[in-house]
Amino acid sequence: MTDVISQASSGTGRASTAAADDAPLYELIELLFFAYRDFVGGPDRILAEFGFGRAHHRVLHFVNRNPGIRVTDLLDILRITKQSLGRVLKQLLDTGYLEQRPGPVDRRQRLLFPTESGRRLALRLAALQSDHIRKALDALGPDGAPTAQRFLALLVNDDDRDAVLDLVGGGYDE
Repeated sequence: MTDVISQASSGTGRASTAAADDAPLYELIELLFFAYRDFVGGPDRILAEFGFGRAHHRVLHFVNRNPGIRVTDLLDILRITKQSLGRVLKQLLDTGYLEQRPGPVDRRQRLLFPTESGRRLALRLAALQSDHIRKALDALGPDGAPTAQRFLALLVNDDDRDAVLDLVGGGYDE
């Protein structure tokens, strides 16, 4: 494992040269798997206390960041089935972490809002993940945040990138 980290951080391993020969970028693929595992690990433990999982986390996160979001827009963001979202929403609504209101013009619309306890839980999870990200960015130095943001934005499919950047309020210089 140390070998992979030193190769990736020094730029001397296959991770930096594999693109030229079209070989799979296993080092970067695996680092993304491990980074994701550790990024969600803390929140997973907190969510388990409530009987919630990662789908609950994603729903709570995006509703908290976008109060009044329509269920249809949430489906577009998460790209999960209506049935899966329905199950998760029911739990979050029944336990008082979210509330649902009809749209002001079209009463058939279902608008989602975090409750106070929903906001607190979402912020608790975001704080944990923010600390994790800050530690990594601090180790990269002053150009770390814009470089990481650009890299992550470029991982988003071309046809979705503008919509994602609008949603997250970010951008990057191409």
